Amino acid sequence: MTATTETDVHEHEHGHEHGGRHPHVVPLLTYFLVFGALMVGTYLTVWAAGQDFGRFNTVVALGIAVTKATLVVLFFMHVKYSPRLTQLVVAVAVAFLALLIGGVVNDYYSPRLDGQMGPANIRRE
Repeated sequence: MTATTETDVHEHEHGHEHGGRHPHVVPLLTYFLVFGALMVGTYLTVWAAGQDFGRFNTVVALGIAVTKATLVVLFFMHVKYSPRLTQLVVAVAVAFLALLIGGVVNDYYSPRLDGQMGPANIRRE
């Protein structure tokens, strides 16, 4: 028979070893609060779709969408509680997405051949 140590009893009582990495347990209230915020964001999306913000229609819609996506990534995908490397990978992915969108917008609004600024006028023949 082997003798049990205090450490063995402690590990058995808690069902884990202290040397290993443990998943982060998020309180259920946090999920409900984030869900509530997403529902408010959905309501704002529907409300904003019926409003005329002029030139800022796209900015308002994207602002709401980015806020909701950030909540999903941080809490439901557990990036907030992930190691720094995972957070870095997500940040770099978002930066590259912004770079690609910026390049497309820059190309779309670049000067036309006649020197006028505005959306490109593409003609198909």
